[in-house]
Amino acid sequence: MRTKAIFFFISIIFCVLTSYHFVSFSAKGKTFTDINNITKHEVGILLGTGKFTANGKVNSYYTHRLNAAVNLYKLGKINRILVSGDNSRRGYDEPSDFKNDLIALGIPEHHIYLDFAGFRTLDSIIRAKEVFNVNKAIIISQKFHNQRAIYLASQYDLNFIGFNAQNVSNSYGLKTEFREYLARTKAVFDIIFNVQPKFKGPKVIIK
Repeated sequence: MRTKAIFFFISIIFCVLTSYHFVSFSAKGKTFTDINNITKHEVGILLGTGKFTANGKVNSYYTHRLNAAVNLYKLGKINRILVSGDNSRRGYDEPSDFKNDLIALGIPEHHIYLDFAGFRTLDSIIRAKEVFNVNKAIIISQKFHNQRAIYLASQYDLNFIGFNAQNVSNSYGLKTEFREYLARTKAVFDIIFNVQPKFKGPKVIIK
């Protein structure tokens, strides 16, 4: 019994580590930190996160992604921004928060599109293709998140690259990085078992 438990534990660790590094390998050469190395794309997909942390402070992940999207737009690297995030409960609306702040920073409202059903990265990627007809885009998030999103996109033959927003190095950031090991494992299994978005919905034309 003890031998089986040890074998099971080792198998889980192996699966988690293999998934983590496989996702990184899948995104090799497709994420960029220097904005000058980014080629122009029509659409940037801004992946959602909550504006505030549990203690009421502004989420640094949110701020850095917001600034990255604005910089890409103002330097002419993207012409439209698709904000994909969670709007599943009362008082929590990632896409609208980003939209309001993008407009406040000078992005025209008619150049912003919202996906309110981007509950997970998988949903955001598949819905970008099937709902918004986006097959080529710049994903905007932190590097670890971009790598996972690009892995998922590659499984659906999407030509996505990532622009890496500034990362977060405090204790909150370390917890997020740790959770990424589990998130990548889940992403791999989602592909294996062909998991689909919670919602798809009617087509939206980005123009």
